[in-house]
Amino acid sequence: MREFGYQRVFDVPGAVALLGADPDARCLGGGTNLVDLMKAGVERPAQLIDVRELPLGRIEAVDGGGLRIGATVTNSELAAHPEVRRQYPALAQAVLSGASGQLRNMATVGGNLLQRTRCGYFTDSTKPCNKRVPGSGCPAIEGEHHNHAILGASGHCVAVHPSDMGVALAAFDAVVRYETTDGPGELPLAEFYLPVGDTPHLETALPPGALITGITLPPAPVAAHSRYRKVRERASYAFAIGSIAAALDVRDGVVREVRLAFGAVASRPWRAREAERALTGGPADAGAFAAAADAELAAAETLPHNGYKVTLVRNLVVAMLTELTEEAAR
Repeated sequence: MREFGYQRVFDVPGAVALLGADPDARCLGGGTNLVDLMKAGVERPAQLIDVRELPLGRIEAVDGGGLRIGATVTNSELAAHPEVRRQYPALAQAVLSGASGQLRNMATVGGNLLQRTRCGYFTDSTKPCNKRVPGSGCPAIEGEHHNHAILGASGHCVAVHPSDMGVALAAFDAVVRYETTDGPGELPLAEFYLPVGDTPHLETALPPGALITGITLPPAPVAAHSRYRKVRERASYAFAIGSIAAALDVRDGVVREVRLAFGAVASRPWRAREAERALTGGPADAGAFAAAADAELAAAETLPHNGYKVTLVRNLVVAMLTELTEEAAR
């Protein structure tokens, strides 16, 4: 492992100043992803800036509705918060479906947003990888790719984003807040993660030296009637092979509002806007749900061993929306 410096910070301006002064510095929250990558030689920061003591550990109500979630809130704290469970139950469910209890006690909201893909070629420094070494190639396309992307990928990278939390945040139009030496800024989650294109090593739209300070969840009454479901290859402590965050408002058999986001299908949490458009104002039945899923998945591009994800996600859409419809009718 490369030698690195370490500094603990206690205020946001101090953290931002350190980040702005050293492009090779990285923030250390829970370290549940970063430290693993350092051990593998994938991440080689010159300096770790320990942000756990920053005053960013609160979850607060926002005027007019919604929540403001600090960047150092742990995943366990997020999932257990009564207002998260009441207003955005799919978010709590998504967080609880990820990792283990011990890791959730350490992992932070800001770190979750910045976690990197679990593609085996990316984490193996003896293999080429465009995300790790631009221009070196993507061996997953011809190699092991059964859990790789079917949407939004490119010939340069077919890895998927591993976050469960991010899928629910995408469904609820979360906004990422950050601070730089030039002042504060915001990025809608829909703009936070960059498309793969021919630059998969560029993953977020954060400005250089930016410190994530938190997330804002805007008011969304439909989110109170939401769920998250994750399909994985074993019962616990495994990354998704497909997941869905869904919220639904049905009245008199008609879809008034719907939110859908998919996980483990793209390099970023995938907001299913085509499916949402197809459903809004139409009947709330299995046929409509399947047709909406097909509309979203029409853009899917599969590899020899990951085409099963199209059927998996389609079935998830139908099952989840059917369950939410039946609940609304009770």
